[in-house]
Amino acid sequence: MRQGQETAERSGGAEPGLRGSNQSGMRAHNERLVLSLVRREGALAKSDIARMTGLSAQTVSVIMRELERDGLLRRGEPIRGRIGQPSVPMSLAPEGAYFLGLKIGRRSAELVLIDFLGRPVASRRRLYPYPTPDAVVAFTAETLPRLMESLSPESRTRVGGLGIAMPFQLWNWVSYVGAPQAEMDAWRTRDIQSELAALTGLPVHVRNDATAACGAELVFGSGARPKDFLYFYFAYFIGGGLVLNGHLFAGRTGNAAGVGPMPVPGRDGQMRRLLNVASMSVLAEALEQAGEPSAALWEDPGRWEVSGPILEEWLEGAAAGLASAILSAAALVEMETVVIDGWMPPAIRADIVRRTHAALHRLDLSGIEPPLIREGTVGAQARALGAAAIPLSQRYLVEAMGAGQES
Repeated sequence: MRQGQETAERSGGAEPGLRGSNQSGMRAHNERLVLSLVRREGALAKSDIARMTGLSAQTVSVIMRELERDGLLRRGEPIRGRIGQPSVPMSLAPEGAYFLGLKIGRRSAELVLIDFLGRPVASRRRLYPYPTPDAVVAFTAETLPRLMESLSPESRTRVGGLGIAMPFQLWNWVSYVGAPQAEMDAWRTRDIQSELAALTGLPVHVRNDATAACGAELVFGSGARPKDFLYFYFAYFIGGGLVLNGHLFAGRTGNAAGVGPMPVPGRDGQMRRLLNVASMSVLAEALEQAGEPSAALWEDPGRWEVSGPILEEWLEGAAAGLASAILSAAALVEMETVVIDGWMPPAIRADIVRRTHAALHRLDLSGIEPPLIREGTVGAQARALGAAAIPLSQRYLVEAMGAGQES
């Protein structure tokens, strides 16, 4: 995208928060604004963008020509039948840019390559008993060339960055994941961000894994796009994210809305952390205690093999914990929607949403406007896709995901 070129000023018609500028030096911002609108709204004509942003028709024409020349936008079929020239809708070009996302989880690593629309082009995943820096670097070094082979030589030059989604302070969770302290302590001193930047030759960004998953819902999610929502993602530990006024709120340390430590009442009435009642690790432990294998939980998110009574108890406990956490959050921050997603079959996700809604409305909601609770639309790959969305957002959007750590 290019900067420069002064244009005439125009007023009126802009949506609050999405206003462009006709002043000199704002070209890059305006280009990101146009791309953000087209991503959110779908194909748009120049007149639509001018109306939404308050930019002059001349400014919009110049910007869209440049974005088309750069391969980021493509023309649709002209819409005829109106007075004047036919309207030509412009949409994102899938092959305009590509991004990599690396999810570092407590039981697996996943590397995904996405196109400009956020659609996976290729991906690879590896299971391990616990994450170590050496395992992650080796996995990336081995897997990256295979993913790049799925692109043409010209398309490989359009790969714009690597995002990493990972739990922060992995060394503090040794007792939960059953890993040797000495091996997990390597995370204290290894700069995985710099190592992977050197390995890939790309800009590398890092974000908390659940926050990244929330970002995937914000950038790539389908259907209604609430401007404010609290997000829960079920994985080995439950995590979360928060979107306020259409922007991902990461907080001072990048761990805002890390919902796992929130205190909630357990089914016995004793206060517990949400992660101790609503995480997949709780379900895995229940399976192992009943003599049932839990390995399948981490292998295929579309297919769980869990006996009915164990699943029922976990679902009820998770829904009750979520309801309490939602009530506490809603008392602090007004939000219109709660989004629930995770590494799980869609039918189970839908069941959790239904149970959580029922559990919330059994609580005392005096003084609280209960939010709508709905399913996420990205699914099991949300963390990896959210990782890839970080460099995409940094380069081509108007701060939807905020600034992450960058190398």
